[in-house]
Amino acid sequence: MQTDEAPETTGSVADAVRGNWVDRIAPAWSRPYLRLSRADRPIGTWLLLLPCWWGLALGVNATGTFTLHDAWIFLGCGMGAWLMRGAGCTWNDITDRDFDGQVARTRSRPIPSGQVTVRQAAVWMCLQALIAFGILLTFNGPAILLGIASLAVVCIYPFAKRFTWWPQVFLGLAFNWGALLAWTAHTGSLGWPALWLYLSGIAWTIFYDTIYAHQDKEDDAQIGVKSTARLFGENTGRILMLFMVASVLLMTAAIIAALAGTADLLTLVIALGGPWAFGWHMVWQMHRLDIDDPDGCLRLFRANRDTGLIPVLFLAVAALA
Repeated sequence: MQTDEAPETTGSVADAVRGNWVDRIAPAWSRPYLRLSRADRPIGTWLLLLPCWWGLALGVNATGTFTLHDAWIFLGCGMGAWLMRGAGCTWNDITDRDFDGQVARTRSRPIPSGQVTVRQAAVWMCLQALIAFGILLTFNGPAILLGIASLAVVCIYPFAKRFTWWPQVFLGLAFNWGALLAWTAHTGSLGWPALWLYLSGIAWTIFYDTIYAHQDKEDDAQIGVKSTARLFGENTGRILMLFMVASVLLMTAAIIAALAGTADLLTLVIALGGPWAFGWHMVWQMHRLDIDDPDGCLRLFRANRDTGLIPVLFLAVAALA
């Protein structure tokens, strides 16, 4: 049942999906913690998970093999993405609690609204990270080391908006690490195709998170928080087109590096259809982008789940060809 009450009276977060399962059916005691994990806003989990699936699918195409362990990597990445996104968002809310209280969209989050204490949030963050680490330990040694190394970027990201106009780059470094990890979990070692795919994901993250950041640009300007939305300003459309092109070209390079010389022509053509369709979905977003419409920016940001699923589907079909 929908409610017209304000987030401050219901405990829900202002930008949560209307009628989400956390607000409707989760036990009352668990809701603040699930809100810390953004369980009421699943798009972030998708955006963290999809590069993992890119890396795994590209690795499967490169080696021509898919084992039962790869099925576990697929599922493990899903669980790990939910947990690590939750831990990362909890860390973000701990570090940003003073900023969040000054921004209309974020002041209803659990810490600034008083639903949980900083200590409770810290315990919840550690619990999620420990469970995710248990999943990571089921992968091979190189993948485990990569997973541990990712923590450095995760820890730095919340502070990036304080010292650089490019915090979206740091988000991209963190959110696309799964492309490296999943490729390595399948192949046993890091390779150039995974690195090109990682760079493609970073360009994509700058694309979608700049759109997202336009929701808060006025509040960010008042409190001194930096972002590419503020940096690009009225030139956002033209600059995002450049990142879109870069993402498509880098993903194309990753596929060619992985498959050229080993895959047959049909497999290569199908796989290369992924970045082509991926790019057209971003073009569709650009035609609908109004940087002065916060609700529209949020809708386009959420549409990037479908953007990221497109290469997964093409690579899956290519592996079956």
